[in-house]
Amino acid sequence: MTNATPGVSDLMTADQLAAVDIPGKTTELIRGQLIVRELPGTYHGHVAARLLYLLGAHVYPARLGALYAQDTGFKLRSNPDTVRAPDAAFIAADRVVHRWRGYAAIAPDLVAEIVSPGDRVGELLAKVADWLDAGVRVVWVIDPERNEGQIYRPNGSVAVVGATEELTAEEVLTGLRLALAELLT
Repeated sequence: MTNATPGVSDLMTADQLAAVDIPGKTTELIRGQLIVRELPGTYHGHVAARLLYLLGAHVYPARLGALYAQDTGFKLRSNPDTVRAPDAAFIAADRVVHRWRGYAAIAPDLVAEIVSPGDRVGELLAKVADWLDAGVRVVWVIDPERNEGQIYRPNGSVAVVGATEELTAEEVLTGLRLALAELLT
């Protein structure tokens, strides 16, 4: 999008993002600015798939809600629009919204971000802040290279989970205890 006068008209909307197709890349929209990234690596995809599998074993038998796979976009803000795409997300049954096109304007209850080798700490923290500001109740950041995870909550608390410990989200998924070692195999 080009305009002779920089300003609001240069910003992309969530609807415009839905029409963007850049082969071999993933996209997000941050305050109206298009962000283009490389596809995640193979091990990243393995961890994301395993995470969804383990979460699904807890969520689906009890009909607790819905899980969303890697790079599903959620519209977190409008004017200018922000669309973020986590590696995994959960929305409780009473809040599930299905849209066939575009991005649902809803913050998931739980979001997981898996750190890739090229990720920068500042960008990861900005993602966590966007999720929490939008109303996400628990954000997991899983770092396979460091063999650890962090659990972020809206009250500002951060719990570090070591290789032999478990990820939890009691305020969202009661009874869920996910061993980090089982996730990173």
